[in-house]
Amino acid sequence: MHEARMRVRFCETDALGHVNNTSYFIYLEDARVQFFEALGYSMSSGDWPFILARATCDFRGQAYFNEHLIIKTAVLKIGSKSFTVLHEITEQETGRLIAEGEAVIVTFNFKTQATEAMPKHLKEQLKRFAAEVKI
Repeated sequence: MHEARMRVRFCETDALGHVNNTSYFIYLEDARVQFFEALGYSMSSGDWPFILARATCDFRGQAYFNEHLIIKTAVLKIGSKSFTVLHEITEQETGRLIAEGEAVIVTFNFKTQATEAMPKHLKEQLKRFAAEVKI
């Protein structure tokens, strides 16, 4: 399981005083970028091999300005051309569950604009972060 940490900025809140629902997708994207870096992939690479096919977020609680969040990411499923990750967002100090998400990532060749079979070394890397149970 991979962990990313972030602090809620004021601009991510709304008139109701809590984090706006759109901000959670930004948190999950940031967590995936850090996850990709842990796999050895850099966003600055001109040879980026992934595309996001699906992203969901279930809101379980509220987060507020200046809270510190932990986003856990684990691999749920590894296919031949895609993999699915689970995300769990909790508030760092209390462990309060804030949100749960899921994303499907596809291995993709931007030059040919087509999906590609996942390399064996990537499958092996992903297995390091496999979820034994839903996080």
